[in-house]
Amino acid sequence: MISSREGSRNFYDNIIAPMIREKFLEYEERIAVGLVGEGSDCFGYDDFISRDHDFGTGVVLWLTDKDYDAIGAELSNEYNSIIARRPGNNLTERLKERRGVMTISGFYSNILGIDCDTVSCKLTEDDWYMLDHNCLATAVNGEVYRDDLGEFSAFRKMLLNYYPDKIWKIRIVNELHKFSMTLQVNFARCMSRKDTVAARLCHMQGLEASMQLYFLMKRVYAPYYKWIYRRLEELDQGGEYAMLVKKLAESDIDISHWKGTYKANFINISDPIIDSSEKIAKLVVKMLRDNSLISGDDPYLERYVDEIEIG
Repeated sequence: MISSREGSRNFYDNIIAPMIREKFLEYEERIAVGLVGEGSDCFGYDDFISRDHDFGTGVVLWLTDKDYDAIGAELSNEYNSIIARRPGNNLTERLKERRGVMTISGFYSNILGIDCDTVSCKLTEDDWYMLDHNCLATAVNGEVYRDDLGEFSAFRKMLLNYYPDKIWKIRIVNELHKFSMTLQVNFARCMSRKDTVAARLCHMQGLEASMQLYFLMKRVYAPYYKWIYRRLEELDQGGEYAMLVKKLAESDIDISHWKGTYKANFINISDPIIDSSEKIAKLVVKMLRDNSLISGDDPYLERYVDEIEIG
């Protein structure tokens, strides 16, 4: 069975591209086409489980605002009529919103949640600061099949160049603080108080921070929670970081490790959650050093919140 990405590429090559050439020849070099955006297929992660929701072969056709006014409705009718005749498509309203004909600016604005001027191909510092990692990962995933005009791909390339340096550092500092406060400070306090619910919240928030820090160090946008660990495993190539994150995630809350152990500066590595957290922190410190962000080697990550120069 071929993947949805392969099926969508074949669909474009064999059906959509000939339709454009036959019926919209004047605009053939102005219509960008690809499979990018929301959906596991755009990330290349779809499988048989994915077929129970929002499933179907399709592509996205991107037009400038001016071209959309000229041919958007007609091109949409042609595309939708082709899709309607294809067997096996579960065309939910959500899938219809993700595929088909749309403007370049509308596509990026919808995914990023801000007004995107794709002609000027710029984002302000405030824009960058407002964006989530996962929406950026969604905006640059998948594959662009054709874009002679280049407007869609230029904005995509600008996003792929990653956060401006200042925003990158701010996000690193935020995640360092989150990891340190949850797993290196408050988890121990909560366990010593036998507040296992608060301890679990610390555990989960610290786990998320550990993954976000890895993506920030690698300058790759983290996808949304369903795929974040899978993507981390790919980037780490089955390495120690991915292994420790999995171990941290699978560790249980166990109050027996905390009988009479709490001291302000005591690191209770008898608890697997603390043990994994401290090992992850050491790897984070190495990555911070590799990125020339710090000079120290102390695994207490809160120490670097004020040391990293934002600029």
